[in-house]
Amino acid sequence: MAPPPPAPEFHAQRTVDESHIDVNGHVNNVVFVQWMQDLAVHHWRALGGEALQEDAHGTWFARSHHIEYLKPALLGDQLTMRTWVAEARRVRSIRRYEFWRGDTLLARGETDWVFVDVTTGRPKSIPDGFIDLLRPEGDGSAPAC
Repeated sequence: MAPPPPAPEFHAQRTVDESHIDVNGHVNNVVFVQWMQDLAVHHWRALGGEALQEDAHGTWFARSHHIEYLKPALLGDQLTMRTWVAEARRVRSIRRYEFWRGDTLLARGETDWVFVDVTTGRPKSIPDGFIDLLRPEGDGSAPAC
């Protein structure tokens, strides 16, 4: 596996099942996007971000997703999924993802997240406490999601 990323990393395990497979016999592209969102939410919860988010009266909206597919994920594959926040500035954060089968990188992706005021729906500054959560002194992990 690649060296750990520079911020607290979160990882989860998943076994590819029939519901993930498309007509081409591999994990559907949309499934990877769902897994990216699920990983982001589970990571944020593991860091304790939900309480801070509620106190700040804000939420995260995905501005864009990008995925690069390198090799197919197939039925029965045991995947290790990794995510971390690579950058956070003003109102946006860049979160990266990797999907591994053993030592083989299958896909990598990135989401541009925007922090938004829940009342106005407008972007708002990411609170300093959020940035503190994302510093590299911790590692989050969880059971399969």
